[in-house]
Amino acid sequence: DAKHLVPNKMRDFFCTINLDQEEVFRTQVVEKSLSPYFGEEFYFEIPRTFQWLSFYIYDKSVLQKDLRIGKVSIKKEDLCNYTGKENWFMLQPVDSNSEVQGKVHLELKLNELITDNGSVCQQLVVHIKECHGLPLINGQNCDPYATVSLVGPSRNDQKKTKVKKKTSNPQFNETFYFEVTRSSSYTKKSQFQVEEEDIEKLEVRVDLWNNGNLVQDIFLGEIKVPVKVLRNDSFQAWYLLQPRENGNKSSKTDDLGSLRLNICYTEDCVLPSEYYTSLRNLLLKSSDVQPISASAAYILSEVCRDKYDAVLPLVRLLLHHHKLVPFVAAVAELDLKDTQEANTIFRGNSLATRCVDEMMKIVGKHYLKVTLKPVIDEICESPKPCEIDPIKLKEGDNVEINMENLRYYVDKVFREIVRSSISCPTLMCDVFYSLRHLAAKRFPNDPHVQYSAVSSFVFLRFFAVAVVSPHTFHLRPHHPDAQTSRTLTLISKAIQTLGSWGSLTKSKLSSFKETFMCEFFKTFQEEKFTESVKKFLDDVSSTESKEPSGVSEPVHLKEGEMYKRAQGRTRIGKKNFKKRWFCLTSREFTYHKQQDKEPIFTIPIKNILAVEKLDESSFNKKNMFQVLHGEKPLYIQANNCVEASEWIEALCRVTRCNQRRLSFYHPSAFLNGSWLCCKATAESTEGCARCTADVPADTQIEIDGDRETERIYSLFTINRSKLQKLEEACGSIAVYQGPRKEPDDYSNFTIEDSVATFHTLQQILDILEKLSESHEKYQKKRSSSAKYGSEENPIVGKVS
Repeated sequence: DAKHLVPNKMRDFFCTINLDQEEVFRTQVVEKSLSPYFGEEFYFEIPRTFQWLSFYIYDKSVLQKDLRIGKVSIKKEDLCNYTGKENWFMLQPVDSNSEVQGKVHLELKLNELITDNGSVCQQLVVHIKECHGLPLINGQNCDPYATVSLVGPSRNDQKKTKVKKKTSNPQFNETFYFEVTRSSSYTKKSQFQVEEEDIEKLEVRVDLWNNGNLVQDIFLGEIKVPVKVLRNDSFQAWYLLQPRENGNKSSKTDDLGSLRLNICYTEDCVLPSEYYTSLRNLLLKSSDVQPISASAAYILSEVCRDKYDAVLPLVRLLLHHHKLVPFVAAVAELDLKDTQEANTIFRGNSLATRCVDEMMKIVGKHYLKVTLKPVIDEICESPKPCEIDPIKLKEGDNVEINMENLRYYVDKVFREIVRSSISCPTLMCDVFYSLRHLAAKRFPNDPHVQYSAVSSFVFLRFFAVAVVSPHTFHLRPHHPDAQTSRTLTLISKAIQTLGSWGSLTKSKLSSFKETFMCEFFKTFQEEKFTESVKKFLDDVSSTESKEPSGVSEPVHLKEGEMYKRAQGRTRIGKKNFKKRWFCLTSREFTYHKQQDKEPIFTIPIKNILAVEKLDESSFNKKNMFQVLHGEKPLYIQANNCVEASEWIEALCRVTRCNQRRLSFYHPSAFLNGSWLCCKATAESTEGCARCTADVPADTQIEIDGDRETERIYSLFTINRSKLQKLEEACGSIAVYQGPRKEPDDYSNFTIEDSVATFHTLQQILDILEKLSESHEKYQKKRSSSAKYGSEENPIVGKVS
């Protein structure tokens, strides 16, 4: 959220998230507010190098261009200082001199020339080769050119390259010559005094600009290199473009307002798979360790300050290796030992409940979409008034009509849920089956506990949470407005209550705190709903196959607006790009003229042969990819690098098991009678580059096991001191068998078996030591192979 924004009058605001100058996400517009609450979460992989993560606040305009009010920019190196906690940031003014992105490739050389009379003078040669990753200007590739200057206390010689049209990766390949010192016999009147020249104070400055034609040119970034670093050697390097030195330093100190952000940024260096064998095996055998509290996975959750940090990579790793169900059963059994009353079962934030929560988010994503998305869309797009709290009713509201509206929505959502058991993923059913039987074993005299063990997850922690926060589960693109949010909250409360009816022993209506909700539920027939809930809970906690007879419904995977190149020839013979709505399901990939319209073009998933990036040089457009199928390639342009990466990943994931997948493809397009990449003239020529996606994978869940193991290694490393403290505590307990005299040292840890826990801790610390050595060796090798100044590791700021 933001507060105290200027101008000091009620306006419509939205916020964007940018990697350097590239917008990757945008919030909804919050109308008529000075302190807008956005309440939106964005999780994304960063597919390229970047310098700044920026957040821009915009004032939405109907007739004119949206106005940028201010920004928060955080350097990549500083992100770790803010990760995992909420921070208020003061908005900074948006200054064109500070808005930079991209890198430039230069070769510099200082030559000594001998004149006809034998005297020596020095000449600077600047070869500007190319740039990569320049920003889009007004959504289009820029028209860049460069100015190259030799700057000193008493001189400023400037030269200029040609303008390159419509490209973010211009190839300049131009060379410029500058006289650094002149011979003493030089007779022509000099533009500078030789004696005033000091090579120590000279520097080469390269400025990148976008040619504005009829409007002012836009600054894209600059780099400065002192001439003294050249010595008489040739110096070649890539440089990250920098803002001007006065960039973002406004003379005004006006308070533009502030923005509250919660950033979680992780960066892991993932080694080859064989390095993780020991740690991976130790984690995967956790469910076999007795007691479970002595296992590596449990110890990880104990030493992490926030259990969630440990749960996400742990669940993903165990899922990937099909070890999650026995681990959840083991930690749930430990959880139940401390549960004294059946009606409080699985209500806390323990390791068991968090693991199940995370599993449902990962595995149940598509289940939620096919079950709830249509009805949530109806509620958000055609909202009916549903407020039934007398205190919150507005003038003119009719509580009876509102109650009917709410009842209609609740019935519809409930009906969709209880009919959805056939779609519930098998893994969720297996987990619920384990929880149900563990609960019945712990409380054998309570016939309802087997239902409450399951409903506390599937209703309270899954469906009810998705209803109240549909944007978090990708059921809606944005946080709903205040009125719709209130409607969803009331529906969510009702679903929680109906879900618990199958497992309550006491009177249902006595569980309500609000009188108006009690009145609302008097209209429900308890027996009918109770039976529906019990049947649904029986179905989703059964280990029988859930595959329906006949053909199953296609699973909706991804949709959004992108640009595609025309498939056929237009009337004037030129193929153009058109905006279309794309939709990917488990059965087909389609595009439509508009959302909710019939598809114009359909590619069955089984017909997709490859999905690969397309070189920008093909059409001078960024973020392009190609879908290869039986006919001509379908060329698509995404709106930003994150979106392109997500689409390619989703399409690759769902097509990896196709039998006819290609091994080779063309990275560029076939234009004007030849392939731009290999110059072959036959359109049917086999590809000249190997396809990137090779090994068939799970089409529902894409998990990189090595990456998750590396994340766990990082967490163990950060908390090494706690591991050592826990090791000391185990040693103390093992030596001193009597009552604990100093519990403060280890009272926060669960130590059931000090010997078994001590043994696991020793294994963890040994593995950390070896992995740490491997990381050091790899970093040394990497730093020597990708030297400072290479394209992979460009120079930042001035060369010293």
